[in-house]
Amino acid sequence: MLHITVDGQPRECEPGTLLHALETLGISVPALCHDSRMTPVGACRACIVEVDGCGRPVAACTQPVTDGMVVHTRSPMVEAQRKVLLRLLASEYPAEAVARQPDKPFHRALREYGLEDELRGAHPPELRDDSHPYIHVDMSQCIHCYRCVRICDEVQGQFVWRVWNRGADTRILPDGPSLAKSSCVSCGACVDSCPSGALEDRTLRDRGWPEAWTRTTCPYCGVGCEMDVGTRGGRIVTVRPSREGPSNRGHLCSKGRYAFGFGEAPDRVTVPMLREDGGWRRASWDEALDFVATRLRRLREAHGPDALAMLGSARATNEENYLAQKLARVVLGTNNVDCCARVCHAPSAAALKAMLGTGAATNSFEDVEHARTLLVAGSNTTECHPVVGARIKQAALRGAKLIVIDSRRTELARYADVHLQPRAGTDVPLLNALAHVVVTEGLTDEAYLRERVDAVEDFRAFIRDWTPERAARLCGVDAEAIRRAARLYATHGPSMMVHGLGMTEHVQGTESVMTLVNLALLTGNLGKPGTGVNPMRGQNNVQGSAHMGCEPGHLTGYAPLEANRARFEAAWGEPLPSSAGMDLMAMMDAAHEGRLKALWAFGYDVLLTNPTARTTREALERLDLVVVQDLFLTETARACGHVFLPASTSFEKDGTFMNGERRVQRVRRALAPVGESLPDWEILCRAARALGHPEGFSFQSPEEVWDEVRRVWPAGAGLSYARLEAGGLQWPCPDETHPGTRVLHTHGFAGGPRAALRRIDYTPSPEARTEERPFVLVTGRRLYQFNAGTMTMRTPHAALQPEDWLDMAPADAERLGLEDGVRVRVRSRHGEAVLRVRRAEGVRPGELFTTFHTPEVFINAVIGPQQDGYTRTPEYKVTAVQVERAESRQGGT
Repeated sequence: MLHITVDGQPRECEPGTLLHALETLGISVPALCHDSRMTPVGACRACIVEVDGCGRPVAACTQPVTDGMVVHTRSPMVEAQRKVLLRLLASEYPAEAVARQPDKPFHRALREYGLEDELRGAHPPELRDDSHPYIHVDMSQCIHCYRCVRICDEVQGQFVWRVWNRGADTRILPDGPSLAKSSCVSCGACVDSCPSGALEDRTLRDRGWPEAWTRTTCPYCGVGCEMDVGTRGGRIVTVRPSREGPSNRGHLCSKGRYAFGFGEAPDRVTVPMLREDGGWRRASWDEALDFVATRLRRLREAHGPDALAMLGSARATNEENYLAQKLARVVLGTNNVDCCARVCHAPSAAALKAMLGTGAATNSFEDVEHARTLLVAGSNTTECHPVVGARIKQAALRGAKLIVIDSRRTELARYADVHLQPRAGTDVPLLNALAHVVVTEGLTDEAYLRERVDAVEDFRAFIRDWTPERAARLCGVDAEAIRRAARLYATHGPSMMVHGLGMTEHVQGTESVMTLVNLALLTGNLGKPGTGVNPMRGQNNVQGSAHMGCEPGHLTGYAPLEANRARFEAAWGEPLPSSAGMDLMAMMDAAHEGRLKALWAFGYDVLLTNPTARTTREALERLDLVVVQDLFLTETARACGHVFLPASTSFEKDGTFMNGERRVQRVRRALAPVGESLPDWEILCRAARALGHPEGFSFQSPEEVWDEVRRVWPAGAGLSYARLEAGGLQWPCPDETHPGTRVLHTHGFAGGPRAALRRIDYTPSPEARTEERPFVLVTGRRLYQFNAGTMTMRTPHAALQPEDWLDMAPADAERLGLEDGVRVRVRSRHGEAVLRVRRAEGVRPGELFTTFHTPEVFINAVIGPQQDGYTRTPEYKVTAVQVERAESRQGGT
């Protein structure tokens, strides 16, 4: 600690800038150009203070603290200079803005120094821009602090805002004719930083300033961004990033920042409903739950407990997923329980658990800043996980080496030192070739291999045949580029991997991740900061839903069922089912065959999400009972539901989420549930009681549920709500004195002191291109929509991306005579869909890319039944298709 004197009072502070020290001590000085997320520049001089020994006032934001420093923050000279500065900034400033936006930092400073009556500026219309659905621009309120320019450059890395001209003619404008037509990605960082209201959320203008703020966790992807939700009159009026959030460090993407309005959508269902005579009618909670309980009891008596199944939700909290799997096992008597991890990162969990003993990310997002080389495989990170994507982009701009493996030329590929663009489905040969180079060129970490890795010599013999030239023929990638990437990853460490669904949603998804683990083991890039193998989890709680036990073969803590049966039976006071249980894909097969009779799905639109939509619909239609627990009438509910139970949004309940770096974070209620909707945990407890099991489900709060979770999950025992109030913690965290675990496998592995390399041969996808179907279709997400669009399509994000479209290489579009915007029919052996085509330079010739965000397109009708051999995860990334103009079923392909 340093000892300083501030305004005559002795104080202690940490090393750093003087402004940071003053803020920590609760001493306020104006700071108009400063934002702690950016490099201090000292441009505005509003934070000037006097420091004994300095000949003139200094900017506190750039002045380092030194021991014994004597500081005067409000001396007559400082106050006089500040007032002159503020008067100059206010000389042409509109008075109306101060009255309407009293909490802006610049406006507070004007009031403090008595300058409100000197404001004479106007709002010239040419300085306004209302083209953006979320952001209002009025540059008559700009004070040229350049925070918008710098935060866009230094945090998001988008470089949208540009400074034009000089002196009195200076203007800050976007890099397009309007903000809506610029390269803006709608993250809102510029708005969040703006001290004057020149950039402002339109919701604040429409709904007013918040009356209350609630800190919670984002309900979208698995990054786990913490944010502050501003509410007024029972509505959310704005969301801003939490500066304390370790996963996002004061940043959000467009979805977390702005796509919060889905809870107010007019088609939200807020009362229980039963289907009768082909339509829905309103019911009371007692009637709906009694109906569910009666039907389940009858079906169990007639067909046995394994005719029933439960699906957990990556949208729901840890507590709710824990209750779902406990209800399935204890009340329904079946291990038929699963969640949507099955269709995304189940291969990551399986591969990491099989090879390293823990089915989760080895490192933390903060390791991005510690890595000297980043390898991004099958992850369009800047669109699908934008906050982490921005951090990777910033690391590359600062000089970190970047390797991108992706069948498309993504935004990160433009920043890459090496971009390997393999044919879809050929990741195993490519990664084997990288391992070949590492082994044959002597780039392995021999000390690490001796101390911690088995099967090394067998692997050396196996990998000898996987030359870059052999892989190049299969992958369509230059052999020398493979060598450059391998040398970079192996020699310029620490090297960190992040990967996405481009690795996992294949017939060799689990094995693809295993080949990534092989590379990390060969080079010793595990167990240290800036290293590891890290899946970018797709939904906010997909890591937590599986980890809480929504898996047929695993209990809470991802504990194997048979090995932990006795422990859980003792904890729950009930026997566990003896049958193995079915995953989602097996459930659909069993429903199709008439062996499964009832399915309860909450927060999961199975019909829209599953591949081979026609077969899925047939399976669901054969069920005697489909219970849908959700916010809206999903496609599953519309087509096949018998009971609808209205749930609450994450803004309307308490609990925890678990993000992709193993961090457990609090979810806090900011709004009351709408109508008769209830939090999922309360619905499940009521249902258990209706089924005659009040014991074990008498919880009065999510915290009580979580305390039971901690009792049955030793690695999470230290994650109490009291500790999580201060911020999220990463498991393992075995007791309340433990700080949490940032890096796994530092000295050994969960299965023992050593890990073994795996010899993985290539198995091509059965979905090969043919003369009749010459294209390979790849599906994924885009920036502005999320998964099935259930939430984002019910917000102004629908204006940012109103529909799915088909990306096609320009050469293919030219050959087929297809212009941008023309509607085409995409047809596979399994189904067809109609959507608009768009020429895209980043797509390989012969390949296509589209999203699955809109039910109107229903692209999963095209996807086939191919699955990963270990986890049965569908192969969403490789489907052979033909393309023709939608106006005619004839014509070329």
